[in-house]
Amino acid sequence: MEGSIALEEIDDMWFWWFMFICNLIIPFLLMIAGRMMWKHCPQKINYVYGYRTKRSMQNMDTWKFAHDYCGRLWWKLGWIMLLPSVLIQIPFFHSNEDVVGVVGGILCTIQVVILIISIFPTEAALKRTFYDDGTRR
Repeated sequence: MEGSIALEEIDDMWFWWFMFICNLIIPFLLMIAGRMMWKHCPQKINYVYGYRTKRSMQNMDTWKFAHDYCGRLWWKLGWIMLLPSVLIQIPFFHSNEDVVGVVGGILCTIQVVILIISIFPTEAALKRTFYDDGTRR
């Protein structure tokens, strides 16, 4: 009986570590992708990778501006999300898989929502900086 309880605790611990690593992927991805967008904007406007919206793809000026702005924003958001992502999960280290899964799922959902919301300030900055035809104000 004691052996099965110990195995459950080990399984819960491994699941916690798995969720911990999974929930750090988005902050680290934001930091890495943000830095790459900011420092190494794609040289050509393309439909495959990069910050691709109608407004950002109008010309090379809007393309570079969008990558610089969004890249810096993602880099900052990645660093800002890193600490809360770690701190939120620590109290649940000895919790069962269901609790860890729910907490991890909620945390991941919040991170994805923040990632999606980051589109709005980037588009607003593009709109403030450029006219609708893509020329600078």
